[in-house]
Amino acid sequence: MPDPGRLRLRTSLRAVLGVGLAVAASALTGAGLLSVVLGGVAALLALFTVTDTTVRRQAVTTALLPLVGLPVLVLAALLHDHGPVRDGVFLLIVFLGVYARRWGPRGNALGIFAFMMFFVAQFLQPVPAQVPALVLSVLAALAASSAVRFGVWCVERRTPPPAAPAPLGGRGLRRPTTRQAFQATAACAFALAAGQALSHERWYWAVGAAWWIFVNTASRGETLVRGFRRVLGTVVGITAGLLVALPVDGAPAPTGVIVAVCVFGIFYTAAVSYSWMMFFVTVLVGLLYGLFGVLHAGLLTLRLEETAVGALGAALAVALILPITTHATTHAWIQRSLVCLRHCTADAARRLAGDATADPAPRVAELEVLLGRVRTALAPLVHPLSPLRARKARARQVIALLDDCAREVRGLAAVAADPDASHDARLAAACRRVETAVQRLVREGAADTAPQVAAVEVPERHPGAERALAHLHRIEAALHHLAAPLHSAPRAPLGTA
Repeated sequence: MPDPGRLRLRTSLRAVLGVGLAVAASALTGAGLLSVVLGGVAALLALFTVTDTTVRRQAVTTALLPLVGLPVLVLAALLHDHGPVRDGVFLLIVFLGVYARRWGPRGNALGIFAFMMFFVAQFLQPVPAQVPALVLSVLAALAASSAVRFGVWCVERRTPPPAAPAPLGGRGLRRPTTRQAFQATAACAFALAAGQALSHERWYWAVGAAWWIFVNTASRGETLVRGFRRVLGTVVGITAGLLVALPVDGAPAPTGVIVAVCVFGIFYTAAVSYSWMMFFVTVLVGLLYGLFGVLHAGLLTLRLEETAVGALGAALAVALILPITTHATTHAWIQRSLVCLRHCTADAARRLAGDATADPAPRVAELEVLLGRVRTALAPLVHPLSPLRARKARARQVIALLDDCAREVRGLAAVAADPDASHDARLAAACRRVETAVQRLVREGAADTAPQVAAVEVPERHPGAERALAHLHRIEAALHHLAAPLHSAPRAPLGTA
């Protein structure tokens, strides 16, 4: 698993330190094991879900977490013995938590934190008299983890994370986040009913599984693949739990060590493998039940059953409730990537023409993030279990060609950064051909034009211009080859229109 700049390694080690200090701070609040577990979960969520692009915005979002989550925690404790009302409020929180994703990383983090405060309350089952101490433990945990994140070990000051692309737009039910809010609520309602049929005590596992399957997905295909990976990770995690968590049986010292390993694993694998992340989450849950003295093989089996119910609810919801097709989602992300590519080439050409204010580097970074979103959207089609051979071949070709474009535009930006490189009329012509090729592929949104590059004749040809031309020609060729997979019917074999 590649880790450029060891960013995942540093973030994972910081998470272990932050959660460890949060657990210690929570233990000082005097609510016993409940406060320790709740404080650890709150810190883990704050470190995991807050993904704003600047340290300042991350700090603001972290400060907002208790304002959203603590009222939910109090409400969950008060409603614990009022089943129908509790269930209705839980589903309302599901809807609002997913709906909030339209406001980007901050809305996503606040929605997750609110949901998890209600969820953890079902797990811990606090009585109203314990709520003040639990509120204090959450505040202490967030303060401790924030001291690590923003003070002791601020990874983002050294390596700022790339800006997350804005969610796909639209109005009303055309907006993907609105559709997902209805889908997730329907999935969780199914999971709640079926989960309670399986167990009146552990039904919330099914709801949690359905909820998390919808996190960071944007289409029917992505959700189905994520559900499969969640079940797979849970199966492997339960197997490990039988071998690790059961023998440990809640012993504090070995449990603490293995919990630290699980926290590290969750953060280190989250960006590259959802199955591995779920493996570590499942082992961690088994260890927590060991601390409470209720862990046994039957409990782990029940967790698998509840997870399967949640995955089934998610699958039914995305298939039947306002479905968001994989084709529509990938098409939208590819269009945004192509428009960004056009701006990259235009900025690079302007820089080579002598415009010192033009800088392609930010656009290149944006393109990398957008292409990552394209790969995520296409992942269901290239999954080994996908039966759609024609669409799988088409998706692989699109990914390969877009990767070619990204590689060439990085080379073009590197040439443009050379202060000795110069520009000639051929470069302007090549840039205009790239822009025309992108307009031909995008079709809609062609009015969003990139800045024009003025042709400037120079008496000598500079090697920088020659290299820039080579990159532009290869980008043009890749765009030409993209026309076939993008403009033919989704299920048509390659080579047919």
